[in-house]
Amino acid sequence: MKRSPSPFVYIVVTTITLMLFVAGCGKKTPPVSPVDTRPVGPGVTPGVARAAAPTASIRAEPVSIERGQTTTLTWTTSNADEVTIDNGIGTVEASGSRTVRPLESTTYRLRATSNVAVTPAEVRVTVTDDGAATPPPSSLINDAAYFDANMQDVFFDLDDFSVRGDARQILQENARALKERPNILITIEGHCDERGSQRYNLVLGDRRANSVRDFLISLGIAANRIETISYGEERPFCEERTEECWQLNRRARIVMR
Repeated sequence: MKRSPSPFVYIVVTTITLMLFVAGCGKKTPPVSPVDTRPVGPGVTPGVARAAAPTASIRAEPVSIERGQTTTLTWTTSNADEVTIDNGIGTVEASGSRTVRPLESTTYRLRATSNVAVTPAEVRVTVTDDGAATPPPSSLINDAAYFDANMQDVFFDLDDFSVRGDARQILQENARALKERPNILITIEGHCDERGSQRYNLVLGDRRANSVRDFLISLGIAANRIETISYGEERPFCEERTEECWQLNRRARIVMR
């Protein structure tokens, strides 16, 4: 006859089962969250993602030119609040291109700036002599003839006095010529088209003349060599009532004193 397990055995088995069940229902350890291991500095909160630093690149095509030729600068940036390029170019759009005519080998430096960091980039353009016939020494040309051959006027957009990109290139050439003839003194005349009141155009012409003056000074021309005057709409270069004509009247004319 088969014997049944004793009550003691039932008690032991039940106790072990309850102990295992209680242990299995205990509080589980939560998974460990990833830790931000970046260095903590001023303005950086641990565990909080920082804004990305700006990226910047610039290239020239071609990178080697003969004297008198042009090259095109092309740049790309991201995460920047302001982008500037030196050598007279100044503030530019986040990505774009600009045609330049350097007279000597030049390194163009770009800076992409944000509230996080400043990211630089640069490209060097090599300028070589094309072996063309040597022009007559500049000392054989009087100042008036030299001025007429080398100085150019610049033009402005409607109701604006900022120096445009094409004007920047012209003014770089003008500055080079003025540096070769340090005795030449100039007057910058500010002109406007006929639209707007006479008083308004006098003020606008003055701002245009002073914008060109300031740009030439930034290129190394002494301030005491430059005077400015505004003629507003009083001395139009062209008198037709067309946009083409009005554009010719929105100018800064540079004359020798």
